[in-house]
Amino acid sequence: MILQENYTLSNGVEIPKLGLGTWFISDEDSVQAVVDALKIGYRHIDTAQAYQNESGIGRGIVASGIDRKELFITTKLAAEVKSYEEAVQSIEGSLERMGLDYIDLMIIHSPKPWADFLGDESFAKGNQEAWKALEEAYKAGKIRSIGVSNFEKSDIENILETATVKPMVNQILAHISNTPQDLIDYCNAQDILVEAYSPIGHGEILKNEEIKAIADKYEVSIPQLAIRYCVELGLLPIPKTANPKHMKSNAAIDFTISTEDLEKLISMEKIEHYGDASMFPVYAK
Repeated sequence: MILQENYTLSNGVEIPKLGLGTWFISDEDSVQAVVDALKIGYRHIDTAQAYQNESGIGRGIVASGIDRKELFITTKLAAEVKSYEEAVQSIEGSLERMGLDYIDLMIIHSPKPWADFLGDESFAKGNQEAWKALEEAYKAGKIRSIGVSNFEKSDIENILETATVKPMVNQILAHISNTPQDLIDYCNAQDILVEAYSPIGHGEILKNEEIKAIADKYEVSIPQLAIRYCVELGLLPIPKTANPKHMKSNAAIDFTISTEDLEKLISMEKIEHYGDASMFPVYAK
């Protein structure tokens, strides 16, 4: 069962193979979402400073009654934090808002501030400074593992130039019809686990009849096929939902996709746009 399976990060820390995404879940609603997910069997919760629900996530952890040591909690350093001093303060802020003694994984949300995401500036020095703050918190035991998100190869290489601790995770947009294999291969070669956010393509792949035909073949839903697809590729999917029925369904992926069908899904024509979500930089690039 996927909820009982883990990957092992480069530092030996185990991370559950399926996470619960909480983007666009309000601070208030995230409390119940966490309680419901943990009751179902999830142990990996993913949030971010930008989601403005860290406090609710923390309250949900307490309300669940589950031992903190059984949980894996991820949060993200805001994309706009590009100095050492700001990063130190932001890390402490996340710990305080969630009421936690430590965070299991903290990652830089983006190599660029969202307003500059599609621009040419690399923010190389700012990322190195933010990484230094994460390294120090990691060495102090405040964070069990550290990583990045939305980083391309050049962004990771910039971090490695000054790093004393390598990134353990890169969380990127990856799903059927949009699987950046070159970046995934590079991360694998660097022993960086790739996490896949929006594994269901922000809902857009639900409209694809070719994908539906393959899902029907396995007698599963398109979201189940999409989540299993990520796992088959060695990725860690983080589907977002506050609906307990969807949480259960997303975790019911105990089937195997054939090599032939996996190849079809990998080579599926890329979707042209992400509907309303195309306004967000990560979907617009």
